[in-house]
Amino acid sequence: MCMVGDMPELNIENIEMDLKEYICLDCENKFKGLGKSVICPACKSSNIEIVSAEK
Repeated sequence: MCMVGDMPELNIENIEMDLKEYICLDCENKFKGLGKSVICPACKSSNIEIVSAEK
């Protein structure tokens, strides 16, 4: 990314993200993730279920 001049100020604390907790129905791994195409980081399965959502 090329920029001319000063870098714009970015405050990460003000960005709202829909962090959700998932469980893999194949290996029972619990993990948190974002996005629409979430896969289990342990077994790479897409057979997952949302446990809870944080905001």
